[in-house]
Amino acid sequence: MRAPAPLTLQPLAGVPEVRPGDDLAAIVLATGCELRDRDVLVVAQKIVSKAEGRTVFLDEVVPSAQARALAAEVEKDARQVELILAESKRVLRQRPGVLIVEHRLGVVLANAGIDSSNVPGEGARERVLLLPEDPDRSCMDLRRALAARAGVDVGVVINDSVGRAWRLGTSGIALGVSGLPALVDLRGRLDRDGRPLQVSEVAVADELAAAASLMMGQGNEGCPIVLARGVPYGPGEGVASDLLRPAEIDLFR
Repeated sequence: MRAPAPLTLQPLAGVPEVRPGDDLAAIVLATGCELRDRDVLVVAQKIVSKAEGRTVFLDEVVPSAQARALAAEVEKDARQVELILAESKRVLRQRPGVLIVEHRLGVVLANAGIDSSNVPGEGARERVLLLPEDPDRSCMDLRRALAARAGVDVGVVINDSVGRAWRLGTSGIALGVSGLPALVDLRGRLDRDGRPLQVSEVAVADELAAAASLMMGQGNEGCPIVLARGVPYGPGEGVASDLLRPAEIDLFR
């Protein structure tokens, strides 16, 4: 058997606090990293949302009657629940402290991914952060900007940390993808004994997202961009929706 090529993950140092309107390509290049064709940049959702101005002051949100009623059931701020409903297709599960929804992007997660950690407010005004409007487009925009300025063709993944059915703790998943396959179908290929694989599909973008999350951390580490080199799949033109299980075969909805 051929030994696999090494895969390396490098957090980019010197990434500043990102603000609305910031140029993420310029921020990447300012770190001094050496980019090569087929590298993959994994970028934290939080800095993409910040750069795209996806912040909302809670004191500007007027909750509907539906949001107020649901907020009372799940013991959450009605203004946050209003934002969750606005960002979601439907509520899937609820109990005090937990609101699981299908986001308008199709991904199932808690609270529509709306978060206030590491999102500075203004004085007493609390601010929350929404997911990017179109994460795949955000990945493509960053990829094109880096190609134009640095002359390299890199893949880009936007990751976020979510909880999972049957498992405790959070793990990184891909919310946006460009320049690599999101999902690789190995069905029909032969295993080491010559038998065809029946169900094997590799969630390449999710695995990269999870690996990068280990380096980004979940608190105040301040490492929102990770450079992956030696990814064994790609290049390709996957999108994040490739990873979504169709509702008709989803046993958890």
